[in-house]
Amino acid sequence: MRPTPLGVPRFTSFALIGETCNDRAVNATFLIAGEALTDIVVDADGARREHPGGSPLNVAVALSRLGHDAHLLTRIGPDSRGDAIRAHLAESDVSLTPGSTVDAATSTAQAVLDASGAATYTFDLVWDPDPAGLPEQIDAVHTSSIAAVLAPGAATVVDVLRGHREHSTISYDPNARPTLMGDPVRVREQVEEIIALSDVVKASDEDVAWLYGTEDVEDVVASWRERGPALTVMTRGDEGAVGFAGSGRVQVSPVTIEAVDTVGAGDTFSAGILDALAAKELLGAERRDQLAAIPSDDVAFVLRRAAALAAITVSRAGANPPWSHELT
Repeated sequence: MRPTPLGVPRFTSFALIGETCNDRAVNATFLIAGEALTDIVVDADGARREHPGGSPLNVAVALSRLGHDAHLLTRIGPDSRGDAIRAHLAESDVSLTPGSTVDAATSTAQAVLDASGAATYTFDLVWDPDPAGLPEQIDAVHTSSIAAVLAPGAATVVDVLRGHREHSTISYDPNARPTLMGDPVRVREQVEEIIALSDVVKASDEDVAWLYGTEDVEDVVASWRERGPALTVMTRGDEGAVGFAGSGRVQVSPVTIEAVDTVGAGDTFSAGILDALAAKELLGAERRDQLAAIPSDDVAFVLRRAAALAAITVSRAGANPPWSHELT
């Protein structure tokens, strides 16, 4: 294991997570729109490993494990890789929307590692989801990463967000993937379109730096609120996490922990934000005004809960977010 500074508060045991998670709300219903795929890792010696992946999939799993009702709109095939994804989702009680299984191969992302551990990525990804049969009563809709910018499915995702905004909180994590996304100037236009539809936006400092080509990343995330979101959040590695709301700027301190694997930590953070807002009863379009007026203490609560949950994910191998029973 290696010591890794994260945007998380002081964290020594799962018992502390319980202290940050005492506020519990009636479980919320979420729709997560985005890619689910098979991650293929090829080691330097040629050994291959496959496992379900995708940022939106990880968010759906994290929310469901926390006791919420999570529905995933995605695109997977009737093949063995699709079967593995369906089994993975079923283990965490995530519901696939009816149009998520299509008559096509399941997408893949292959990482070939060299002797130093550096990876070369190859994607075989088609994103054209079918939004048939979406649940009607949704407290919040979340999207992230490739799904929000990759044609032709990105247009479907935007339509889903627009269609649910009248009744649901909208949450977004740009989660940049430069290999697939291409020109950051073009992508930035799409990202800002979704930001304007969103109530909550979370990004890492690396995402913002790539999208905007600037070191003034905090100013960028703060300025996103002018486009419409009530709460914008940025994770900053060894500088912690910072949130911006009508009540001002709030920062939580980082901590150095023994990291086993950082895969899925950002996705757990996104789920943690939504879980915390559910605990504060701030989800749903009817609570948009209350969310816009969220006080600084509640912003700090949101950031600390999200960071604490992400710390658990980092403390173990794989994108393995915590279950609610681990937080007691």
